[in-house]
Amino acid sequence: MPSRKVSDSAPRTVLAQLTAGEGRAARITHTEHLPPRIGRHAAWPEQIRPEVVDAVRESGVERLWEHQARAARHALRGESVIIATGTASGKSLSYLLPVLSALLDGADGGAEGSASGGADRTGEAGGDSGSGAGAARGETRAPAGARSGTVPQGGRGGQGGRGNTALYLAPTKALAADQRRAVAEVAAPLGTSVRPAVFDGDTPVEEREWVRVFSNYVLTNPDMLHRGILPAHARWASFLRSLRYVVIDECHTYRGVFGSHVAQVIRRLRRVCARYGSDPVFLLASATAADPGEAATRLTGVPVAEVTEDASPRGELVFALWEPPLTDLEGERGAPVRRTATAESAELLTDLAVQGVRTVAFVRSRRGAELISLIAQDRLAAVDRSLSGRVAAYRGGYLPEERRALERSLHTGELLGLAATNALELGVDVSGLDAVLITGYPGTRASVWQQAGRAGRTGEGALAVLVARDDPLDTYLVHHPDSLFRAPVESTVLDPDNPYVLAPHLCAAAAEIPLQEADSELFGPGFAGLLRQLEERKLLRRRGASWYWTLKERACDLADIRGSGGTPVQVVEDGTGRLLGTVDAGAAHSTVHEGAVHLHQGRTYVVRDFDLENAVALVEEATPPWTTMARDTTSVSVLETDEEIPWGEARLCYGTVEVTNQVVSYLRRRIITGEVMGETKLDLPPRTLRTRAVWWTLSEDQLEAAAIEPSVLPGALHAAEHAAIGLLPLFATCDRWDIGGVSIALHPDTLLPTVFVYDGQPGGAGFAERAFRTAREWLTATRDAVAACECEAGCPSCIQSPKCGNGNDPLHKRGAVRLLTELLASAT
Repeated sequence: MPSRKVSDSAPRTVLAQLTAGEGRAARITHTEHLPPRIGRHAAWPEQIRPEVVDAVRESGVERLWEHQARAARHALRGESVIIATGTASGKSLSYLLPVLSALLDGADGGAEGSASGGADRTGEAGGDSGSGAGAARGETRAPAGARSGTVPQGGRGGQGGRGNTALYLAPTKALAADQRRAVAEVAAPLGTSVRPAVFDGDTPVEEREWVRVFSNYVLTNPDMLHRGILPAHARWASFLRSLRYVVIDECHTYRGVFGSHVAQVIRRLRRVCARYGSDPVFLLASATAADPGEAATRLTGVPVAEVTEDASPRGELVFALWEPPLTDLEGERGAPVRRTATAESAELLTDLAVQGVRTVAFVRSRRGAELISLIAQDRLAAVDRSLSGRVAAYRGGYLPEERRALERSLHTGELLGLAATNALELGVDVSGLDAVLITGYPGTRASVWQQAGRAGRTGEGALAVLVARDDPLDTYLVHHPDSLFRAPVESTVLDPDNPYVLAPHLCAAAAEIPLQEADSELFGPGFAGLLRQLEERKLLRRRGASWYWTLKERACDLADIRGSGGTPVQVVEDGTGRLLGTVDAGAAHSTVHEGAVHLHQGRTYVVRDFDLENAVALVEEATPPWTTMARDTTSVSVLETDEEIPWGEARLCYGTVEVTNQVVSYLRRRIITGEVMGETKLDLPPRTLRTRAVWWTLSEDQLEAAAIEPSVLPGALHAAEHAAIGLLPLFATCDRWDIGGVSIALHPDTLLPTVFVYDGQPGGAGFAERAFRTAREWLTATRDAVAACECEAGCPSCIQSPKCGNGNDPLHKRGAVRLLTELLASAT
């Protein structure tokens, strides 16, 4: 069955067809219609090479939109710039124009570039050396898809080496691979003057030498820059010496602690470039965000202009909020249970595929993506067996070749439907999509719009449907549409000066090039103090006016920029030994425990054995009529109280805690209904996090004064905890995903009702300490925000959290206000 465009049958008509079934129409709580927008064109910037203009026109783009031209002009003037416009607004072309022109300028600059690599072959400080047998013989092998494996003709433009170069950074491998394909297509008429190549963990070792020596447009990610390129900068000397532009795509993803780490990686890149005499211009692209220029300046450390007005055309977007129906099942205390969002999205994906409407169903978990795909395939097979193979799942943990094959199938239209995690939320080109299903609120309004924008990329009409989970937050949103459609998107929050982040990067920088006092201008006000601390801890050694890394270990290993938490677990098929994929260490206990149902590419497996020591999960193919869901417990123990402040009878404390999480059992749930069929105990070791926390206690007299009854206390404490976490980013320059919280009516260490807010990073990240220092202002703002909210019983704007492990239950809004008021009555 060929796919059809929603424009062939307007999105309103497609939505009407989805709601035609019995009881379907009642599931829509709100429909938002975003009208089409007419595009505004601009002239091609004069500095763009005519060959580049011709190549872009040959790719189908005759004229630029105003925002594309504005961003390109900033870049051509040597000004760093961020373009923050809507999804599918053509942001990539705004940075490709100056990049391609610069690469062409470099190719015209002189004689043939050096084939030997010169300085590129000097000693590398470990990591991804890329040196294989072929490299040792001086051979050069082009990466798969590269235009030529021969020594390229081209000049030494710029400041010497192989001509001008450019570096592209993406948060995911999929996006880098997609961008390489896009660049290769646009630049095809330019011949070997433009040589794009991906350099990441999926790049075969024997191909890395070719990339390092010959590619002039390297596409990678911050992880490989941090661990593979910067520690080996001597081998990348000719590339770095001529680096004109650094493209940072989807930069809104660099937030919180992860964003702070990336900010320091970029500062290290600037420092190494300066060593080789280059000063690259930064070109950033972002989804719509608050204050993008300010966020980009914090990320890069250089002044960044912003382009935010979107001049591209947009087809009509019909956005429906969808609440699954109630079932005959009963939950805890006899509460009614709604149909799962997973089952509902699978049914909608099936209906859209039958109509020939190309759709991506976004889901928050890897298991959910596999489950939606599996259900949709079964339903489609019952309609037309040829359709079942046109729906698939896409998630992290797949092998590289599996990801690439799925991306190609989606790009070509071979797939009608895809159930995907947020790996496809970013700018991977999925042109031709007509509908998007968002399975559960993804946590931020920015993500909602990013996911919804995946459809209608050709300017045609599109449909987006947010399917609510059976969760108070989702329920609130689908019944209060203004919270989605009238509220501004969130700011991108990061703090490059966080000493817990900066310290390991100073060690990495010293290993790259010895540090000197002049580097304080680059690394910020905490530089001098941290140098002394690192010297005292014997991590750095001072010789004359410089500080050196002198240990045998790789300094870059001190910073885990994504906080992945250990070695990924390999999922291996029992009997064949075939590697199916990997699971992050932090998620392994809850997803590949013994007895867990593991879904992979539409096939169902059951985990037979989970080898913790060797990080391997052995699975065997099976078809159980259930899925599994792990249950865990979290507790906090006070290890050391560094500071304590009396607030009347209450106590405000700061110190070291140990957060213990343990997966204790798993539930078996029927695939479609979600009905619990049983619970099985597990014997997994607890996972501990030693970190820093702020906490406060209240006395029995204070609870009585605040009229907090025992039945209300757990909900009041829980609501206060959520609200405090939600407000802390205003005071601690963090992201709510960087911090955690626990509230308990009687804590065993304090013997009082206690609320903890802790850093989610081992050893702490400075957020809890900042919360302690600003506690009165922070908690006053928290109390005022909850009290001022117009909702009756609590909402995402005050006490509901998108990351609550207890499903936002129990919560008591009025009790939280009374509790916080009493706490602050004697605050100093």
